[in-house]
Amino acid sequence: MLGQMMRQELTISSLISHAARYHADGEVVSVETDGTIQRTSWADTELRARKLASALENRGIEKGDRVATIAWNNQRHLEIYFGAAGGGMVCHTINPRLFPEQLVYIINDASDRVLFLDRTFLPIVAKLGAHLKTVKHIVLMGPRDDEAAAMLPGLMFYEELIAEGNDAYEWPHVDENSPSSLCYTSGTTGHPKGVLYSHRSTVLHSLGGNQPDTLNISSRDSVMPVVPMFHVNAWGVPYMAPAAGCKLVLPGPNLDGESLAKLIDAEGVTLALGVPTIWMGLLQALEKLGSQAESLERTVIGGSACPPPMIRAFREKYGVEVMHAWGMTETSPLGTVNTLLKKHDALPEDEQYKIREGQGRPPFGVELRIIDDEGHVLPHDGATQGELQIRGHWIVDTYFMQEKSALTMDGWFDTGDVATIDPNGYMIIRDRSKDIIKSGGEWISTVELENIAIAHPDIANAAAIAARHEKWDERPVLIALRHEGATITEDALIAFYDGKIAKWQTPDKVIFVDALPIGGTGKVLKNKLREEFGDVLISA
Repeated sequence: MLGQMMRQELTISSLISHAARYHADGEVVSVETDGTIQRTSWADTELRARKLASALENRGIEKGDRVATIAWNNQRHLEIYFGAAGGGMVCHTINPRLFPEQLVYIINDASDRVLFLDRTFLPIVAKLGAHLKTVKHIVLMGPRDDEAAAMLPGLMFYEELIAEGNDAYEWPHVDENSPSSLCYTSGTTGHPKGVLYSHRSTVLHSLGGNQPDTLNISSRDSVMPVVPMFHVNAWGVPYMAPAAGCKLVLPGPNLDGESLAKLIDAEGVTLALGVPTIWMGLLQALEKLGSQAESLERTVIGGSACPPPMIRAFREKYGVEVMHAWGMTETSPLGTVNTLLKKHDALPEDEQYKIREGQGRPPFGVELRIIDDEGHVLPHDGATQGELQIRGHWIVDTYFMQEKSALTMDGWFDTGDVATIDPNGYMIIRDRSKDIIKSGGEWISTVELENIAIAHPDIANAAAIAARHEKWDERPVLIALRHEGATITEDALIAFYDGKIAKWQTPDKVIFVDALPIGGTGKVLKNKLREEFGDVLISA
């Protein structure tokens, strides 16, 4: 043997141990469900996570058992992330905005043994209790609460559970390929499917996601994940943050624009991450409060396409770099992040903006390709559209408890998106394959229609859908939400499309609504809109 390098397992406990060892006094700020602010350190977070793992073991929870959470972004949720996975268990984050029937299905399908919940969700869980077949312990994330105890017999309390733990507990040896966390995706047909992440995939995702051309988090940053910790592990930020040793700001339940604006200013947030609907509210609040969000340097926007006017507003009004990103539950979620190359510095500003509107380039660790209906690989020329596929170190192989592979015969995951990719790897989502409009055999992008509408100063948000049509099979209809006090008419908004797209791509009809249906991850529920408005063009 010529020589060999040391080998250590890539485990989630190693991330929090690093933060505790080398960034012990790094701050973790948590907004609690009652609005109060709790401050702690990485060292104390790691200690409490170890005590939690110890307490769960003492309660008979074994390696591989699923430990569920229905909780906001807060300190205790962070401790469960590391306490469960670090102890060899699986942290299963659950979206509280799902229907009760979906919650029961997911908890039972995962065979969760423990369920942690924030006080907000106690009434929901109290109604589900009799239907949960495998849950042995339900733990309220807080100190003893007699009123809560009366609502749910046998309810345990987090602080009392932590007190049972051993301060001297050491993280156990865990195989890096063993499961660490579980998220269910509703972006599939039928029941939600579980995506089971491993320690290895999560650590590699953290390293890949934190490169200079991706999130670029350093120990000097103050990072606020507004994206929920129940949504694809808050895009991996709770794992990236301790690896970098940065300040972490967890915003709790109050995600309105004014609350976030005040928190950004108070905690010196330099990087914030969330979906477009959140940032629409933030921009309005900054205007109302007169805040310049002086500390904020960059924001990551994902979950759905970022309207171009939002990119301009952040950059031109507040000097904030907007990084458009794309991913899925099945991709951990990071697939691409939009940062410019050095050569782009020489381009005119408008051309730079045009590049920023796309979803960006894949970091090392993932590859992208597009294919046609027959499975032929298409050129990366920036113009040819095809079905987007991905593979890499943190991409799903098989859904939870399913034997059949989720991949194509040659090992790629089909995302369900329609995209283009240019020679430098810049990818643009043209539409979801289930959302794109096919009119008379020609494709119309709902994303493009929505971006144009939202660029109008009187429009707060918009969604384009395919409505059935007797002649063309499908035609575009725009469902729009006016800004408060705006009086724009249907004809005026349709006229706004003139010269921006081909005439035949212009929406046939605009319907103004008081609110758009928003799902638990901040995306507009187009299936609901299609159900309600899908026949508006059909003759009576």
